Amino acid sequence: MSMKITGISGSPNARGNNERIIELALSIAEEKGYETDKILLSKLKILPCTDCGTCRTAKECPIDDDMTDIYEKLETSDAFIVTSPVFFGSMSAQLKALFDRTILLRRNGFLLKGKVGGAIAVGGSRNGGQEFTINAIHSWMHIHGMLVAGDMAHFGGIAVKPVESDEVGLKTVKDTVNMICETLARFK
Repeated sequence: MSMKITGISGSPNARGNNERIIELALSIAEEKGYETDKILLSKLKILPCTDCGTCRTAKECPIDDDMTDIYEKLETSDAFIVTSPVFFGSMSAQLKALFDRTILLRRNGFLLKGKVGGAIAVGGSRNGGQEFTINAIHSWMHIHGMLVAGDMAHFGGIAVKPVESDEVGLKTVKDTVNMICETLARFK
């Protein structure tokens, strides 16, 4: 049975630190035999949830944007690696918009329940708000009933930009990806 891990880059910056981390993370997952997919918010238009209530009675969102295709990617994935830059001590607005819009999946049968997830955050300094950002990502995962994996010692991947020169941070990123893969392997 082939299992799929989807990387979600919550950064609005194309080819930035978060997208490079997603490439690294997915290459590790592919080496371990997992199918991979990615969602790069720098290339997508996702509008904020308006709490219109439509998804309470129908499995659809009336907002016409790129979220329609993302719902299927989320439903068909077994695990997620979510990255975000630290913006004012938390995740990016783009990632928050995606998270808010997944209320449709929760209201229509907890469709992300039991999936595995891990978080990675990139800040401007070692103590730049990464743990707060990871905590916000973990909260989204817990609200959906997902299984949250850390980096085997702490909360997840905590990196400093530029990520290529952050040996300590890259180790936490790799450890987080490995823990997601190991956790997912228990379900094969």
